[in-house]
Amino acid sequence: MASQSQIYAGAFADPVFAAQSVFRDLMDGFARPGTIKQLSAKSVPPAPLCAAAGAVALTLCDHDTPVWLTPALSKSAVPQWIAFHSGAPVTSSKTEARFAVFEKGAAIPSFDHFALGTQEYPDRSTTLVIEIEALAGGAPLVAKGPGIKTDIELSPKGLPDVFLEFWNANRAIFPRGVDLVLTAGEALVCLPRTTRLSPKEA
Repeated sequence: MASQSQIYAGAFADPVFAAQSVFRDLMDGFARPGTIKQLSAKSVPPAPLCAAAGAVALTLCDHDTPVWLTPALSKSAVPQWIAFHSGAPVTSSKTEARFAVFEKGAAIPSFDHFALGTQEYPDRSTTLVIEIEALAGGAPLVAKGPGIKTDIELSPKGLPDVFLEFWNANRAIFPRGVDLVLTAGEALVCLPRTTRLSPKEA
């Protein structure tokens, strides 16, 4: 059972200022896909959630945004922590979730398990917040698309081998599809559905 200290502690010291700071970082991250954003606003969510993922949840989640959590997160103090600090309800339905949160090493299903929006309302989709081992040091990928001048290289470490297959299927249904926030430690990388990813050629 989660202790009161796990549930009540670890949120932003200055909630308004910190949430504004993280929101700016997220907006800049989505405007410039593939760039690593080091968050200055600190949060200390319960294990096994990392600081950046906790900060994203505190910033974006509210009582109107159902959140889906992995089985490991659901069994931790994270659901009560998110509910107490943001008011967001936890849902067991992937297609009802506005946000889905994955801890490091969690199994990631194909993205079509989540809400993909509609042609008329593509924004009614799930944003996936995925914690990985590191935002650098993995197999290099080349990103192209809106917000990227020519192309940019990124090398997230800890994504599943089928990630590019999932991502290409996601891009194929544009304007529908999910958006991603990759987190590690106190940093994040945003990948909107408009971004094209391919392996870097040797």
